[in-house]
Amino acid sequence: MAENASERKTLNPLIILLGILVLAGAMSYFVESGRYERNGRLVVPGSYQVLDKEPQVAHLFRATAGDAEQAYPVSITELLMSIPLGLERGAGLIFMVLIIGGMFGILTKGGAVDAGLERLLSLVKGNIYVLVIALMLVFSAGSTFLGLASEYLLVIPLMVAMAQRLGMAPIIGFAIVTVSVKVGYLSSVSNPLPLTIAQPLVGLQIFSGAGFRFACYLVFLLIGIGFMLWVIRRQAKGEQVELVLNHSRLSWRHSLMLVVLMASIGFLVYASNTWHWKHEALSAYYIGISLLLAVISGLGANGAADAFVSGMKKVLLASFLIGVASAVAVTLEQGQILDSVVHSLVGLIGEGSPTVAASGMFMAQLLLDFLIPSTSGQAAVSMPIMGPIGQLSGVSGQTTVLAFLFGNGITNMLTPTSGTLLAYLATANVGWAQWARFVLPLWAIFIVTALVLLGVAVQIGF
Repeated sequence: MAENASERKTLNPLIILLGILVLAGAMSYFVESGRYERNGRLVVPGSYQVLDKEPQVAHLFRATAGDAEQAYPVSITELLMSIPLGLERGAGLIFMVLIIGGMFGILTKGGAVDAGLERLLSLVKGNIYVLVIALMLVFSAGSTFLGLASEYLLVIPLMVAMAQRLGMAPIIGFAIVTVSVKVGYLSSVSNPLPLTIAQPLVGLQIFSGAGFRFACYLVFLLIGIGFMLWVIRRQAKGEQVELVLNHSRLSWRHSLMLVVLMASIGFLVYASNTWHWKHEALSAYYIGISLLLAVISGLGANGAADAFVSGMKKVLLASFLIGVASAVAVTLEQGQILDSVVHSLVGLIGEGSPTVAASGMFMAQLLLDFLIPSTSGQAAVSMPIMGPIGQLSGVSGQTTVLAFLFGNGITNMLTPTSGTLLAYLATANVGWAQWARFVLPLWAIFIVTALVLLGVAVQIGF
């Protein structure tokens, strides 16, 4: 009964996202519309202009789009249309997640996942603490040095299965990957995705300042590992699990399937960085791997197809959420209020002391990330504005970039508008509300740590 009551109290993430979408539409009626001039994707500082807008209730029922030269609040029709437009915008990521779900359906049905985990746990003698430390070090290093994120979608189902094999909740396996990735992105020692955009915009050499960011990475990594070990230890106290491990060797089918999976992950890291693969190329790659695994699995054509469809079903709802999250950005753009929010956040920072200004930049980036969860997108919009504010406030370019990295990385740990986070949740079959409750203590610790590290950066003249 208690479990059923708990399930009734948990809000479906679709309701949460639809609520955010409605709020975004309502904001177009009471937030002024405005825009910055842009040089390509980049915002021109000081170019913000307020647009004329008449926020009348009658606009709620407007059936056609207004004049492109004038701002209009979002109508009910436009709000509904934003969902299919968001699905279209996020189609690449949505289909990629569905295909990955199908691929792991084949791996699971073929028995390779269970057999591989059994062998892995046997090698470390069931010591989850050693395994977690090693895995988090590897995953976070891939993110902070190479910018890996979507590449880990392949790994998440394996980590979830590992946690379940150890008698723990699936969210533990999910968190091992997700916390590691966010730790890596927080400091981005040589992560090309944010640094190649953010640093040149404030006049810095790309990848400069890596020494201090590496120190920050170690701090966040130690905190992240400590948090995960504490959670695992606390769960283990409540429920002792006797592990009976199978020490037998893997069958040739299972071995070959796992070798193909590991080799495909390795080649994916190389290919995505060398040829800059987008969602379409990645999806085609996953389809090819799925076909190869289906041949090796011995399930037969019908069995493999059924397993693929079954795997897709598990991530179908969460894949739809990615499109709804994109609809929020569509709505803010239609109401022309995104630039207004950016302008207001910049106004709150002011030109006070360098430490206060750096903290203000960090808090502004935290809030801005809910509207622009894309790391590269947020860099392109915010850095041309934050750079001059930092100069006026005595904040160096390196610290300005650090404030952006901290704000973007921390908010992306739980923002429901992040397509990548929703894709992670989809592949793990974990609800957003469940994840938010789990990670909230670590999120708060990271915020305090980020403020302290920004203060140190200002004091040492980073």
